Amino acid sequence: MAGHSKFKNIMHRKGAQDKKRSSMFSKLSREITVAAKMGMPDPDMNPRLRLAINAAKAQSMPKDNIQRAVDKASKGDTENYEEVRYEGYGPGGTAIIVEALTDNRNRTATNVRTAFSKNGGNLGASGAVSHGFDRLGLITYPASAGDAEAIFEAALEAGAEDVSSNEDEHEIWTAMDALHEVAKALEITLGAADGAKLAWKPTTTVEVDESNAATLMKLVDTLEEDDDVQTVWGNYEVSDEVMEKLG
Repeated sequence: MAGHSKFKNIMHRKGAQDKKRSSMFSKLSREITVAAKMGMPDPDMNPRLRLAINAAKAQSMPKDNIQRAVDKASKGDTENYEEVRYEGYGPGGTAIIVEALTDNRNRTATNVRTAFSKNGGNLGASGAVSHGFDRLGLITYPASAGDAEAIFEAALEAGAEDVSSNEDEHEIWTAMDALHEVAKALEITLGAADGAKLAWKPTTTVEVDESNAATLMKLVDTLEEDDDVQTVWGNYEVSDEVMEKLG
């Protein structure tokens, strides 16, 4: 299980689904508002907003919620969110990058630092681990979008750099400055993507053993549950065998 995945097989925890869904909608809304505020409120004229709205639609976010998030950007009383990145070390020598949109840097920094310290990790300085990652564009489609060969051909034609397919989804990697262009081309052939964003792809990965995997998952879970945190990236690999043992 790769470090940029969301540990899908632990998402079934009792009582967690509704909370996860509510939190996801909140994060998607925040991204839409920020994108609309930074550029034009028209998705056809604002690539970042277009991708944010497509990602929200892929998660079945109601149209009213999407429109509210766009409208919020034009109101003067909206929070001023800023993009912040945190870097740190997780259990088993893993490297973690946390991306947040926050209206209170002190609150977010405290929460992130606490999450690391309580779950076998420690927060590092800016640049502490990002040198071990490539900054790329990542477009995701569900497995139902097509077989691996068809997706690969479509991605190649659209100008992508690499494709990785598994039983859950297809990950299409692009150069950082080609993300919007490739996403737009793929939308014509494959339909709207589940997600399209700038990503951190590790240059090398760390295999996490059973003794560290549970703590690592708790760390990632805790970070992702924070309202300010948009995405968590890591260089960890957790084998299916270890995941099965952890249940």
